[in-house]
Amino acid sequence: MEFFNSALGKNITFVRPAYFIISGFIGIPHVKYYYIFLCFLYIFSVLANTAVMAIICLDPNLRTPKYIIVFNLAFTDVFGNSALVPKVLDVFLFNHHLIPYNDCLTFLFFCYTCLSMQSLNLVALSYDRLIAIGYPLQYHVKITHRSMFCVIASFWLSIVTVVLIAAGLLTRLSFCQSVVIRSYFCDHGQLFRLACNDTSPTAIMAVLLLTLILWFPLVFIVCTYLYISYALSKVTTVQGRLKALKTCTAHLSLVAIYFIPILVTFMLQKNIHPNARIINLSLTSVFPPTLNPIIYVLQTQEIKESVRKLLKIRKKSGIKVKKVIIT
Repeated sequence: MEFFNSALGKNITFVRPAYFIISGFIGIPHVKYYYIFLCFLYIFSVLANTAVMAIICLDPNLRTPKYIIVFNLAFTDVFGNSALVPKVLDVFLFNHHLIPYNDCLTFLFFCYTCLSMQSLNLVALSYDRLIAIGYPLQYHVKITHRSMFCVIASFWLSIVTVVLIAAGLLTRLSFCQSVVIRSYFCDHGQLFRLACNDTSPTAIMAVLLLTLILWFPLVFIVCTYLYISYALSKVTTVQGRLKALKTCTAHLSLVAIYFIPILVTFMLQKNIHPNARIINLSLTSVFPPTLNPIIYVLQTQEIKESVRKLLKIRKKSGIKVKKVIIT
């Protein structure tokens, strides 16, 4: 972060508080029950997403380009929830509302990196469905292990770069008035609005972050499914259309769970009580990582078959052990 300050000159000084105060859930009635609920969601999310990653690793049939994205989605969900939920519980459940300046920027970096990666994973999955349905004969040529690794790596690199710049620009701001962040984590928008000097570069970066997290993925996915609808209209049989559409149900469910709550909250934010807005936004951060593994296990035939196969192998091995013990 010192690079951003040295580039401006050594004579420039910034007012940096020793700590910020995160006040998001303060004053919400019966909020301790919500913390218990968050704790339950976090534990389930970590266990379920870890199980999905284990299934993909154990079954050779799932080591395909598509499941590279699914594995990365599960990893991002575990990483993102682990970066957010334990810290939120520590802040509010144990009344550790003071967070040091550098810790706050670190908290911001990990939360925004994982939030951005979750949405870009949905972009990668929509691209996979676009090629599979729109160009089925070219699928194995265009969607390869190497191409998917390159896509995922480019997403991670671009996200880390953008979020690092956003966090670095915050170090140029002076906080000479309030240090109270009215959110449940070190929210970028809430932070730069507390500054008392020029925030224009940081505001531009906030727009870029919002575009990266929300608008680019949403527009890309909508355009993808418009083309998929066009491609399906050329399929002559109804059964063929339904079979192709069925391969998209898991992805469409993930898209709906991720984007609809965010869009509703943003559209109605002026008419929503601040406490309700904070609860809604916190749920949009925690719910998708919790529901993603359920959706993929229940709606994806390959994973269901893999689970059955792994359970059969375990059952057979258990029977063999019993026979050996008896003999």
